[in-house]
Amino acid sequence: MKVEDLFLNSLLNHSDKDASVSFMQQRVLIMDSLALGLLRKELIDTLGSHEARKILTRFGYAHGWRTAKMVQDESPDVFNDERGGEQLHKLFGLVNTTKRIEVKEAENDGLLIRTRMENSYEAEQQLNLLGKSTEASCWTLTGFASGYETFKRGREMYFIETKCMAMGDPYCEMEGHFKECWDHRLQEHLPYFQMDNISQTLAEQQSLLKQLEDRLAARRNELSALDNPIDPIPGFLVRSPQMIKVINIATLAAKVNSTILVSGDSGVGKEHISRFIHQMSSRSQGPFISINCSALSDSLLEAELFGHIKGAFTGADKARIGLFEEANGGTLFLDEIGETSLNMQVKLLRVLQERKIKRIGENKERPIDIRVIAATNRHLSDEVKQGHFRKDLFYRLRVIELHIPNLSKRREDILPIANLFLYKFNDTMERDVIGLSHCATQRLMHYAWPGNVRELSNAIEYAVALCRGRWIEETDLPAEIINPKAQLHAIDPLKSLEDIEKQHIEVALKYHNGDKRAAAASLGIVLSTLYRKLSHYQLS
Repeated sequence: MKVEDLFLNSLLNHSDKDASVSFMQQRVLIMDSLALGLLRKELIDTLGSHEARKILTRFGYAHGWRTAKMVQDESPDVFNDERGGEQLHKLFGLVNTTKRIEVKEAENDGLLIRTRMENSYEAEQQLNLLGKSTEASCWTLTGFASGYETFKRGREMYFIETKCMAMGDPYCEMEGHFKECWDHRLQEHLPYFQMDNISQTLAEQQSLLKQLEDRLAARRNELSALDNPIDPIPGFLVRSPQMIKVINIATLAAKVNSTILVSGDSGVGKEHISRFIHQMSSRSQGPFISINCSALSDSLLEAELFGHIKGAFTGADKARIGLFEEANGGTLFLDEIGETSLNMQVKLLRVLQERKIKRIGENKERPIDIRVIAATNRHLSDEVKQGHFRKDLFYRLRVIELHIPNLSKRREDILPIANLFLYKFNDTMERDVIGLSHCATQRLMHYAWPGNVRELSNAIEYAVALCRGRWIEETDLPAEIINPKAQLHAIDPLKSLEDIEKQHIEVALKYHNGDKRAAAASLGIVLSTLYRKLSHYQLS
């Protein structure tokens, strides 16, 4: 943007949301010139002319310095143009600069700037409120010019007013030089600037202001997440690009009947996104049937899935249809498919290939019309290489794969989801908790969330239940979130090895939210050993 392109209507913006006015992306205030004149008169009447001039000159210097910094950031072309400061004076309504002379002086690499000004608001208010003056009165304007040019040139530069309409002159005039190039006239004006450290002070304040702006921007992002519990994606609260991509793929997959494999660690929401696919599909009017394959033995899982006839085995006192038939016209969700045995995998593969099942104890084939969605927290490709999972079943299941990232990999989603759980538990517990404090949100944002969304739900439920005020504070959160580096348990040297082992297994299971395979891996034992120890210690 060039100086001649500076127009107030393109630079001044008003926000209806917070009623703020901004100029070049920085907040500004619109003030009445008479109010500023009255402030000037009050300062003079209260403090005397000398102190009032000192305050207003320093105020003008800070205004000019900040304006130069703002223009440098937003419009370098205007900043580098010698007419930039004068044009901004006009746009601000401070004064009309009608003539400017800039002369480079050879001695001391000097510079002379002389400007003629008309319609100065300061001279006007001096005459209106205090009458004709015996000295130049455009204090903030000389301060502004000094601050602006000092920042722009990178050298201390000061302006003094040589003519002023408040003294009866036909116009106001300022003259500026670098500090070391001034003659004796500057000496009587320097006390009003008190400039020994002001440039350094303003630079430090600019740095602090930038830090404050960064913190406010981060806080606004937090608040925007908290203030918007409803998302355009039905059933989801997402901000992270990773999850938006997953949901977009899921939406496309819902339109076809292909088998889908949903992978991801425990607690990331594999069943939730599977239900979303069902609801978005043409099968939404049919049933969504879910079964956890790791919770049942082979024989029980087969009976649940395929059904049986009366007398097929001991205890089968009547015929029963299986989940494959029950899910007809809808979706069957096979959770923790990676935990099934090779024998069960053969039977599942046959159903997926032939779309027919046989109930246990009969030879009759029954056609089924279902969409299968399988989920696992294991890397099935690695399981295939190790011989623990059939390759043909793996490819039959993974026509479309959706991998849900851990919550720690999509931190933009933490606060929206936490806020949703807060609303949910606030309602079910009949509490009147308003929201999360800043300290609480910081704890949530910086925690690792090994248990993912499930752990976040538990943490918010805990906090809502035990919250003592109307805001969830840091101290209302579970201990492991407040101090994640603290030991999960302390070892008592007087305990037996068996008691310590039992306690350690309990802690591992709690940490992994009951996921026995993950607990076994972290304990360094195989799954069968963990089951044996659970039985030995009578742990569920």
